[in-house]
Amino acid sequence: MNKDLFIEAVLKANKEILDYLENGLSKEDFEYTNINGFGGDNSLKLDILFENIFIKHLSSFGNIFSEECGFIDNESEFTIVIDPLDGSNNFYSNLPYFGTSVALKKGDDVIAGFVANLPMKTIVYRAFGSEVKYFCLQNMKEKKIFKNDKSKISIFERAYEYPNICKKLNDKNIKFRSLGATALSLANAMDYNFVLFKGEIRDFDVLAGLYICKDLNIYKDDETILIVKNKDNLNFFKEIINDF
Repeated sequence: MNKDLFIEAVLKANKEILDYLENGLSKEDFEYTNINGFGGDNSLKLDILFENIFIKHLSSFGNIFSEECGFIDNESEFTIVIDPLDGSNNFYSNLPYFGTSVALKKGDDVIAGFVANLPMKTIVYRAFGSEVKYFCLQNMKEKKIFKNDKSKISIFERAYEYPNICKKLNDKNIKFRSLGATALSLANAMDYNFVLFKGEIRDFDVLAGLYICKDLNIYKDDETILIVKNKDNLNFFKEIINDF
């Protein structure tokens, strides 16, 4: 595989998606197809449109495993795992926190991850052993991001399903948000005290984000992902979530 061409193809696919959101979006895109995709959710027409854009740009690089269509076997050692619209309920409700997620696997190993924040017109990615990079989809150039090392909040995705954990976090005066776009939250875990996800873990939602933040402290089991910046806090937060 040509690594540079693959990175370029992912960036171009996201650029085409952003251009469609800015110039081609219609009322019909907000309609549901009443077809449950491979991931189990009722697909928006926009989910299918974005998925087809990714397939067009990326299918020459490997197999496709996407939330809507499932697995497309291109007889390759590489598999591209795609969530074409991360945070689709946010998008549907005009809440500006949604994006796309692309992970590249060679065999069982993830070797690249890309997560786009479409309202911000940016992508955070790590590919083929590189450091984490940021890219601006507006001008198609690498972007430097100022990072504040200190955080005031944490992220708890799907918090509404775990009121007991929410209460314990609140009792300890831990401020958190539930933002509704798992891939985006995981990929940007370096900006928060911790990111917690509870529930069914699907590759579409988590592979890219986990690869991007693999240098952080990660705890994972069958229904939990916990990412913590400060290693000293890992056991503290694990005790909170494992009580329930």
